[in-house]
Amino acid sequence: MSDTFSNQNMATLLAALPIPVLLVGGDGRVAATNAMAQALLGSGAALGQPYVSVLRQPALVEAVESTIKDKTLRKARFLVHSDGKEGVYEVHCNPTNALNDGVLVSFLDISDREQASQMRRDFVANVSHELRTPLTSLMGFIETLQGPAKDDAGARMQFLEIMSSEAARMERLVSDLLSLSRVEAEERLPLRDSVALGALLTSVISSLAPRASETAVEIMTDLSEHDLSVRAEADQLRQVFTNLIENAIKYGGAGGKVLVTLSAVEGQPALRGQPGVLVKVKDFGAGIDPLHIPRLTERFYRVDSHRSRQVGGTGLGLAIVKHIVQRHRGRLRIDSDLGKGAEFSVLLPRGDAV
Repeated sequence: MSDTFSNQNMATLLAALPIPVLLVGGDGRVAATNAMAQALLGSGAALGQPYVSVLRQPALVEAVESTIKDKTLRKARFLVHSDGKEGVYEVHCNPTNALNDGVLVSFLDISDREQASQMRRDFVANVSHELRTPLTSLMGFIETLQGPAKDDAGARMQFLEIMSSEAARMERLVSDLLSLSRVEAEERLPLRDSVALGALLTSVISSLAPRASETAVEIMTDLSEHDLSVRAEADQLRQVFTNLIENAIKYGGAGGKVLVTLSAVEGQPALRGQPGVLVKVKDFGAGIDPLHIPRLTERFYRVDSHRSRQVGGTGLGLAIVKHIVQRHRGRLRIDSDLGKGAEFSVLLPRGDAV
């Protein structure tokens, strides 16, 4: 490649590429670069600068140096930190005949792929942990019943009750895992049914009345705009409000109150200016430290793991709620302060606005 072509057209060629790219000459200096590479590497990625001072990270510097020497394609990782987030790039160091046997260094953003891989690893680890505890408990009780407590009727009944509780816990976990998987699989399917939210909420509250009665919790409602409808899948919305109201009963405290309201809202920015329907579920319990709120919808995230397990929580309920609300083109908002209870708001597009 001639120097004339290099000088006049190299920058144009690199600018046309959709990823950060820079060309390192055989003399070890930056010979050409594009705007994306400059944005990624900073103002130091100027023409004529030594690549060592531009790339900085040892693994990448070594890969470029080795490619200059032996003309062999190499790959390396490049990590960046911005706004508290970590980005990961897969960097290809390609030998080229341009500019005295230089190296074309291209950066492929694999942050999403790395994040997805980490999420899968975390998910498997969390599921394994959640199942291991009840399984270990069951195996221990079975061994005891087969051995020392074989002829102890009192111990046998006590152990069987605990084993039943642990088995039920595993059943809830598996059920929630299957539900989450199903919701994620259906996230892009169209919504065809019109659902009257007032009737749906009344039905959900009626089904949870025995649970509320057990802990002397009063469920108050304001469903005056009873006829509001949304385009939705009724079973999934039932799951959303069952989860939220049941959580309010569990965590609002015995003898407390839960308030469920339904109202119409206009011109919502979150719905691109469309009219919407707002359902709020509020308890008046201990509340949630605002520090935890951004992570509440993560799988297996719990503010109080011990208490959550005591009341039968799997750590997946709010993750399921989030995915269902997203499928319905809606928004979930959580507001809470310690000592002032918690309020969960579900905003959905009204009627045919979905």
